[in-house]
Amino acid sequence: MDSTHTEAHGAQARRAPPPVSGMDWRRYALGAAVVVGLAGSIRYWLFARVHESTDDAFIDADVAAINSKVRGQVQGIDVSDNQEVKKGDPLLEIDPVDYQVRQGQAKAELAAAQAEARRAQADGARYKQLFAADQVSRQVLDNAVAAADVALAKVDVARQRLAQAELDLSYTRLTAPVSGRVARRAVELKSFVEVGQPLMALVPKGIYVTANFKETQLTRMHPGQKVEIRVDTYGAHTFTGHIDSIQAGTGARFSLLPPENATGNFVKVVQRVPVKIVFDERTDGFLLAPGMSVEPVVELK
Repeated sequence: MDSTHTEAHGAQARRAPPPVSGMDWRRYALGAAVVVGLAGSIRYWLFARVHESTDDAFIDADVAAINSKVRGQVQGIDVSDNQEVKKGDPLLEIDPVDYQVRQGQAKAELAAAQAEARRAQADGARYKQLFAADQVSRQVLDNAVAAADVALAKVDVARQRLAQAELDLSYTRLTAPVSGRVARRAVELKSFVEVGQPLMALVPKGIYVTANFKETQLTRMHPGQKVEIRVDTYGAHTFTGHIDSIQAGTGARFSLLPPENATGNFVKVVQRVPVKIVFDERTDGFLLAPGMSVEPVVELK
């Protein structure tokens, strides 16, 4: 009985797998990590060889600056910050009284100049008849003709002054040059504005992306290539677009103070070149404003 039990126990012991030590588990885990890392590296390499991306990118737009062309006191403001407006909508009105007075003066000056021109022309015609009858000298006739020409020139000057007065009067009423949203309104009611003073800005709906790629990333990049655009505000949504153009110069070259490399302390730095990317889909349902951070991924196909 004891021998039979011993033989069964020995057979069971032979069939049981050997225990795995802690060192073996660490080897298995390390090997699995190496395989996963290698697979991830290969996948990233395959992706990176046909894609270029940068996080130095932002939403941009051709913002319309609204400036005053005449000086005066603000009489009315028709918009508020972040309000949507259409092209031609009223934005602001400057007190027009002074310019209305100037317009009236210009009209009166034009009427006086026209009356003087008619008199001078009549005198010239009369002196021509007298000269034909040999009753006045050539000098008198020439003076009359010259006076008529001067009077006509004064009429042209008066017309130009009236046109300028009417133009200045029209500048007292500011309207939206494009459709968009009001931003950075810097004027209040009854404030006094000067010529060229910034009053507000209009952000149009036609937004795009300005991406500053490294110069080493531009080798296979060209207009027309497809771009996936990820906006930080909408991380789960991917927009589609394409490269519109590549700037003919680096960002540093067109900065306010371009670097002067003709010095003794030159250090080579990889430059960045602005690339304009436009959206291929409508973005009306998303709040995309100039300055928002984005990450474009260009397909190099």
